[in-house]
Amino acid sequence: MPAAPPAEAVAPLMRGVAVLRALSDAGGRIELSDLARSTGLARSTADRLAATLARMGYVRLQGHEVRLAPRLMELGNAYLAALSLPGRLGPLAERLADELDESVSLAVPDRDGIRFVHQTTRRRAMSPSFRIGDLLPYERTAAGAVFAAGWTEDAWAARSGNAPGTEDRGTPGGSAVDGSPGGDAFRRRAARSREAGWAVDDQLIEPGLVAIALPVHDPAGSVVCAVSVVSHTSRHTADSLGRAVLPVLRDTVAAMEEELRRDGPAAGATAPNGLAHWTTASKQELGAGFVESLARGLTVITAFGEGRPELPLTAVAEATGLARATARRALITLEHLGYVSSAGRVFRLTPRVLSLGCPALSRTTLPDIAVPHMAELVRRVHDSASLAVLDGDDIRYTARIATERIMSVNITIGTRFPAYAASMGRVLLAGLPAEERADRLARTELHPLTSRTVTEPGRLHDLLARVHDEGFALVDEELEEGLRSLAVPVRDHTGRTVAALNVAMHTTRRTADECLADVLPQLRTTAAAIESDLHVAGRFAHVPEV
Repeated sequence: MPAAPPAEAVAPLMRGVAVLRALSDAGGRIELSDLARSTGLARSTADRLAATLARMGYVRLQGHEVRLAPRLMELGNAYLAALSLPGRLGPLAERLADELDESVSLAVPDRDGIRFVHQTTRRRAMSPSFRIGDLLPYERTAAGAVFAAGWTEDAWAARSGNAPGTEDRGTPGGSAVDGSPGGDAFRRRAARSREAGWAVDDQLIEPGLVAIALPVHDPAGSVVCAVSVVSHTSRHTADSLGRAVLPVLRDTVAAMEEELRRDGPAAGATAPNGLAHWTTASKQELGAGFVESLARGLTVITAFGEGRPELPLTAVAEATGLARATARRALITLEHLGYVSSAGRVFRLTPRVLSLGCPALSRTTLPDIAVPHMAELVRRVHDSASLAVLDGDDIRYTARIATERIMSVNITIGTRFPAYAASMGRVLLAGLPAEERADRLARTELHPLTSRTVTEPGRLHDLLARVHDEGFALVDEELEEGLRSLAVPVRDHTGRTVAALNVAMHTTRRTADECLADVLPQLRTTAAAIESDLHVAGRFAHVPEV
């Protein structure tokens, strides 16, 4: 039975976390009525908590449905940044995956199982579907045997009768995992791992899946994570995978341990990523339905981060702008729920923070992020909006929100147009390095699509330079007679243009000047909102552009 909450626990925070967990377990979306039933909360309470989380940007309300929003990943990002391993070891894991052409994972121990903190997955018809934040039982994984190799007898005794996966039921497929294939068998696997220095998963977690894992040690000699190479029996047996990857895997582990011997981020070097406005906003500003204690409690998680892996109470209060007593009660609550641990006077986040939405959100695509913001843009400007990426010398539409009109722009997802003649294409071309932009123009056959299409290379080069400088492209009847389109770039956290966002309309709807005066500010606001979510979602997880 779970322990009773301490007297100082914040009940709304506990209920709000239960809502997030229920949403995560449901795959990221759930009806409000089902949410109330699954959490045991009164419907009115569930509605208030969902509305508060929506105000924070952590969920979206669509009719009677609640959906997790990318902004929620800032909680998991706080843990991953504080851990520092994904940022420091992730590039080495990605290099290993490229070299072996196999999927590579980094995992840490978390109570009854291993929890993934980094994934580099090969895109194949048969490939692992593990996600950042997924919890798998020790007994059924190669990484689990690696961690168990260092367990003491007391640790083994503490696990007797403890069924892995009962706390965090989520698996990549969303079903419960029976984590007890045999205690003696697992002890033998752990002993072999201790002797060999590595462990194998030969179809224990799922038929057809094989994996090899090695421990990664910190400078003090403690195992801080396990790195796994994962394949399918259509490519390797467990034995052939070991022969193929162990030498390269050992070299990568040595490089990872060398990286950990270098100085990491200095303690307190980076400002926390919290400081949410609702920690100091008045009830009048936030509204009567806003549950302040939930918002403040979750903000405590964001006090931690890069260079801030452990903090005393005073530092948490200062970082969040909360009263010391408020921060203390939030930390006590989060520790009771298993999201924070303490040692002496300092607190740390635990891997369980990743269970708050990360598995469901870590495979979010750029169109997933963009569509809700595009829908709001269309409601404001009353014209269709689209998102596109560069695909060869063309643009390819990846998301679209259309308006209902007798005369409308009829385009579907997947539609391609020549980049040089489209507003989104010019934004995407302008976002390329100057040399690459010139090379593309030199090899592209420039055909007039209308009487107004610019096809003279020198003039087109000047137009792209202007788009680069001004940050938008207006194309007037160059792609199709009667079609006017205005586009702006969407950039990732590095500043690279990864997509373009546009609003298109018939020329009778607005003049070019009216487009610049009325639509361009709205486009830029929407692009900024998409970028904000993209930067959160893409901090530690790859966000596919399509």
